[in-house]
Amino acid sequence: MNKRILEDIERLEKLEEIIEELKNLAGSGAVIVVEGRKDSESLRHLGIEGDIRFATQQPLIGFTESLSKSSGGIILLTDWDRKGGIIARKIIAYLLTYGVMPNTEIRSKIRGLVKKRIKDVESLGNYIDKLRAELYGVPEF
Repeated sequence: MNKRILEDIERLEKLEEIIEELKNLAGSGAVIVVEGRKDSESLRHLGIEGDIRFATQQPLIGFTESLSKSSGGIILLTDWDRKGGIIARKIIAYLLTYGVMPNTEIRSKIRGLVKKRIKDVESLGNYIDKLRAELYGVPEF
């Protein structure tokens, strides 16, 4: 096996671990914050259920106020482009005024694994399916 294939296998395994972590957190009541409907559809495609909310459908101040009342934790999963970074920083700043720190680690891990390949949550499901198909000949397990 060449180096690229080994790197892709490792990348896919790490992404699948992160998806499992997201499933578990969402299943235990965490709110996942994405930018829009297509991001949510991508996560649903990956089997992630639970409360997924859109950061772009209302003013961020009101949105973060309602988020701050969530008891199961908040997972910030905005895109890793410039706009997604701006939205993430604003949400973090607003939530900190309520004494709440969202989980940004998952976003950082995914970003590190897929940078230069995809730039948004919307593409994540198809990217993982493509990797599975290239490496194992099957779209999903």
